[in-house]
Amino acid sequence: MIAAKSLLIELGTEELPPKALDELSAAFLRGVCDGLAKRGIAAGLEQARAYCSPRRLAVLVPEVAAAQPQQSIERRGPALAAAYDADGQPSRALLGFAQSCGVLVEQLEKLETDKGAWLVSRTVKPGQPTAALLPEIVDEALKALPIPRPMRWADHDYSFVRPAHWLVILHGAEIVDGEVLGLQSGRKSRGHRFMHPQPVHVADADGWLDSMRASKVLADPQERRQRIQAQIEGVAGATGGLPRLGDALLDELANLTEWPVAIACTFEREFLSVPPEALVTTMVANQKFVPVFDAGGKLTEHFIGIANIESKDPAEIRKGYERVIRPRFADAKFFWDEDLKTPLAGYQEQLKGVTYQQALGSQWDKSVRVAELARVIANRVGADAALATRAASLSKCDLLTRMVGEFPELQGVMGRYYASHDGEPAEVAAALDSYYQPRFAGDAIAAGLLGRVLAVAERLDTLAGIFAVGMKPGGNKDPFALRRAALGLGRTLIEASMDLDLRGSLVEALELVPDAALLAGLKPGKDGKPPAINPAQRRAILRDELYDFILDRLRGYYAEQGFDNSQFESVLAVQPASLADFDRRLRAVAAFGRRPEAANLAAANKRVANILRKQAEEPGALVVPRVVDPACFESNAERELADALAAAQRDSAEALAAGDYAAVLARLAQLQSPVDAFFDSVLVNADDPAVRANRLALLGQLKAQFSAIADIAVL
Repeated sequence: MIAAKSLLIELGTEELPPKALDELSAAFLRGVCDGLAKRGIAAGLEQARAYCSPRRLAVLVPEVAAAQPQQSIERRGPALAAAYDADGQPSRALLGFAQSCGVLVEQLEKLETDKGAWLVSRTVKPGQPTAALLPEIVDEALKALPIPRPMRWADHDYSFVRPAHWLVILHGAEIVDGEVLGLQSGRKSRGHRFMHPQPVHVADADGWLDSMRASKVLADPQERRQRIQAQIEGVAGATGGLPRLGDALLDELANLTEWPVAIACTFEREFLSVPPEALVTTMVANQKFVPVFDAGGKLTEHFIGIANIESKDPAEIRKGYERVIRPRFADAKFFWDEDLKTPLAGYQEQLKGVTYQQALGSQWDKSVRVAELARVIANRVGADAALATRAASLSKCDLLTRMVGEFPELQGVMGRYYASHDGEPAEVAAALDSYYQPRFAGDAIAAGLLGRVLAVAERLDTLAGIFAVGMKPGGNKDPFALRRAALGLGRTLIEASMDLDLRGSLVEALELVPDAALLAGLKPGKDGKPPAINPAQRRAILRDELYDFILDRLRGYYAEQGFDNSQFESVLAVQPASLADFDRRLRAVAAFGRRPEAANLAAANKRVANILRKQAEEPGALVVPRVVDPACFESNAERELADALAAAQRDSAEALAAGDYAAVLARLAQLQSPVDAFFDSVLVNADDPAVRANRLALLGQLKAQFSAIADIAVL
C-alpha cells in the first residue's frame, strides 16, 4: 500500500486585496478539504493549514492518500411487487433499470425495508488516483471563493480576484500534473518580489514553508503578525513610547507584507496641536502607520511604518514615510485652525440647507425634533433638560466643518473639541461625541447621562422618521443603518437602566414626524391609490412595527450573553413597557429556569394556559369569576392551592412593586407542591358549573401570578 503524503497547493498571483485575504485563504482551505472529503480521499483534514501572503494562496494537507478507496455504489430499482408481470416475467421497468446499471436482471439483489421489498444493483467501482482528481478539486475550490468582482487579464476566458502567475501542486515530492486558470502545475514557486525575485525550487510539500522563508517570504500569516508585533514593540521601546496597534491594523499590515520590517519615524511637534484623533486617523486609515503614545496616553511625534523589504538604507524609507505624512498633517492642521474661527453654534443656520431626507426635511429639522425628544427624556431620567436641548441643537453642526468633511469618521469627536473650545458646558461637549456610541459591535454605550439622553433621542427620531417614510430595512439593504440604531437604542436603555416607556417614547417620536412624511410612506394598493388611513392610525401601526423591530434586534444581543430564545419569548409575551424592565425580567426568568422546580411549574403553566384557552373557545363558555369562592371547594387540594397562592401574593407584593423579579419567582417556585397536588387529585371540568367556574378562576389566579413576570408556559 502506498504511504499517504502531504499535499501542497500554492497559487501565485498579483497582490491580493489585504482586507479580503484572510477570508479568501480560509475559504480556499475549506474548498480543498471539502473536495477531498467529498471524493472520499483519506487525509489529515483536521491538521490542514491555510497559508497566504499578498502574492499567494496556499493549502498544506498532511497524510493525503494516493487514491480513493473502492466506491460501493447501490442503486434502487423498482419495487419487487412491480418488477414482474403476472407470468413472472421481468417488467419493462425492471428491464430498463437493469440495462441502465449495465447488469443482467439475475444479477440484481433484493432489499427488504419496512416499506416493502425492492430490487437493487450493487457494484464496486475502483477508486481513482488522487493526482487525477486534484486539478478538479482545486478548480472547484477557487470558483467557490467569495469574490464579488472577479477580473479578467490578457486574452483569457477565465477570471479571478487578481491575475494568476504560477501554480504549485505537490503530493509529497511528486508533481501533480494539472491546469488551473491556464497555469500548468509544477514545483517552481516565487520568493519576495524584490529581495528574491528568482524562481524558488520546492523539493517537496513539507519543505515548502522553509523554502519560502529562505526566499524572504513568511507564508504563515500568524508568523508575520508575531514578527510585526515584536518589531513594533522594539522600535517603540527605543523611543520610550507605547505603540497603539489594533487588531484590524495588524491584520492589514500582515496582509500587505511578505517580509515585514518596522521603521521608526517622526513628524514635526507643531502638528501635535491638532486633536490627536485626526492625526491617528490619518496615520492608521490612510497610511497604515502605527502611532506611538507616551506613558500618560498622550500622542507623541513618533510613529512606525512597516516596510515590505529589508533595506540596505532604511533611512531612505524613513524619509519617504515622513514625507508622505507631512502634507496630510498640514491639511489637518489647516482644517483645525480654520474651523476654530467659527463657533460651532454658528453652523446651525447652515444646517437648514443640508437635506437629511426629502420627506423629513433638513438636518436642522432633524436637530429640532431630537432637541424636543431630548428635553422630554431628560426630564424623565433626571438630566438637565436645558443642557440636553443645547447638546441636541449642536449635535449636527460639526458635519459642516472642514475637518469632518475630510474625515467623516471624526463626526462627534470634532464636535466635542469645537464645543470645548467655544466654552460650552463640559457635559454638552462630551455628549456631542458620546451620543454616537455604540459605534460598532462591542463598543460601550455613552458614559454620561446627557450623552445617553441624546443617544436615545437621536435614535428614536431616526427610527420613527425613516419607518414613517417607508424605508424600513429589507434584506441586505439598510441605507440609514436602522438595525444598528435599534440595537444601540436598546443597549443604551438596558445598560444604562433607563426606565422609559418604549412604546410611549416611540409615540412621542412619531408625533414629531410631519403628517406629510407619514402619508408619503404609504404604498399604493392594487388600485394604485394609497390606503385610506389618517395620520393617527398610521402612527399607531408604526409604533407597533418599531417596537417589534427593536425587540427583534435584541434577540441576538441576548443570545450572545447565553440566554435561550424561550426565555426571551417568555418575557416578550408580557410586553414590558421598559427595556430596562425587560432585562430585569429576563435575568429573573433565567435564574428561575435553573431551579429544580422550574420544569414542572413551566409544564403546569402551559397546561393551565391550554385549559383556560379551550374553555374560552367553547360555545356558551362559562363566565369565570374574578374572585375564588372557598364555599365551592370540594377538596383539600383546592383549598391548599388557594391558600398557597394568597400567601405567595402577600409575600411577594413588595418585591414585585420594587421590580425584584428574581425574588418574586423564587417565592412562586414554592408553589410546585400544591400545584402538583391540585392536578393529581382535582378534575377541573367538574359537572357542577359553579365548581368548574371556581376551579377555572383558581387556575386563572395561578397564571396571573406568574404572568406578572413572564409567560412561564413558554419555557
